[in-house]
Amino acid sequence: MTIMTVPNQSEMESYWLPFTANRQFKANPRLFVGADGMYYAAADGRRILDGMAGLWCVNAGHNQRPIVEAIKQAAERLDYVSSFQMAHPLAFEAASRIAGIAPAGMDHVFFANSGSEAVDTALKIARAYFRVKGEVGRTRFIGRAKGYHGMGWGGLSVAGIGRHRKDFGPLLPETDHLPHTLDLAHTAFSRGQPAWGAHLADELEALAQIHDPSSIAAVIIEPVTGSGGVLPPPQGYLERLRAICDRHGILLIFDEVITGFGRLGAPFAAQAFGVTPDLITCAKGMTNGAVPMGGVIAGDKVWNAFMAGPENMIELFHGYTYSGHPLACAASIATLDVYCDQDIFERAARTAPLWEAAAHALKGLPNVIDIRNIGLLAAVELAPRPDGGAVRAIEAANRCFDEGVLVRSAGDALVLSPPLVISEAEIERLFATIARVLKLLQ
Repeated sequence: MTIMTVPNQSEMESYWLPFTANRQFKANPRLFVGADGMYYAAADGRRILDGMAGLWCVNAGHNQRPIVEAIKQAAERLDYVSSFQMAHPLAFEAASRIAGIAPAGMDHVFFANSGSEAVDTALKIARAYFRVKGEVGRTRFIGRAKGYHGMGWGGLSVAGIGRHRKDFGPLLPETDHLPHTLDLAHTAFSRGQPAWGAHLADELEALAQIHDPSSIAAVIIEPVTGSGGVLPPPQGYLERLRAICDRHGILLIFDEVITGFGRLGAPFAAQAFGVTPDLITCAKGMTNGAVPMGGVIAGDKVWNAFMAGPENMIELFHGYTYSGHPLACAASIATLDVYCDQDIFERAARTAPLWEAAAHALKGLPNVIDIRNIGLLAAVELAPRPDGGAVRAIEAANRCFDEGVLVRSAGDALVLSPPLVISEAEIERLFATIARVLKLLQ
């Protein structure tokens, strides 16, 4: 693989990196110049085992040739066409293919360009849905503590990670939040869904009584909290949320930007857990990360409400310049083909028990106070330093990178989300590296 020239300090100055300490990074940049399969190629020539699927998104592994070729062919055929009052065939094919693997009764896809846009779209659809139904008082959204829903204004308003929100307020006023489900006294070292915690869904009933249920448009949650620390839902929790939403006529939105497209061994977490929401947001694995794309999958109930007016009326005054972009649609179709042809969802389901065993083998190592896993997701919670000094998880992630393994930190946890094609040997290497680093960490 050809090694690219590392940019000099002057060249680096123009780029304002997101979620990055820019001055520190540019003094010691972490640069990748290629990727293939389970590995990145670093600018210094090292191969880095990708324990994060890029950023939760490269589910089929890097440099899948069918996806690359599909993007090339699409670029040569049709570079761009607007989706406002016009379209192209690949958009319809991509939507049909996605609806084909979605939960039963969720048959319509609205395209965006990222998870953040998908979330804001879903929130707008929820409010507009009640407006077309004549329930104009339903404007409130309920999110959840530790939830992450992108960085748009709507998504940030319903999200529940305080550090993400604090610099940008005031946010949308008509929001409230459920408590998160993490309680180490009851759930530490659970394998898969914790047995404790279903009752926390009943907090939605309390919020409904505080605000009046007829004022609530939608509840939005990640079926498995991702960036907030990999929190699988307690057994029965999602079922209770669905029942409460049904009782009060509230829409339920699953943010499946991370869990969609095989992460739990099924196309969507909704199917893995047997709970169908009214709207699903998706992105990331939708194109294997190769081209930016997001979407909202709508249930028939929502779709039919919008289609009840005059046929010449625009049903939803919303969209983006790049909604259904030809290259993104080509990448999505090819990605779905790869998932099918290579049995990647089934492979993830078969690999999950090995992943779980390897993760929980870290129990008993210094400072490990919890391990959480579900599907091919895991988190290793580390005890905070008594003096409040540098977070152990950040130091551990940096040391893992020095040893050629890419993982992320989220607060005091190491979070892991590899490409679904990870092998048993690569699982062993990933967790052996983490174990070695944790034994050396103070």
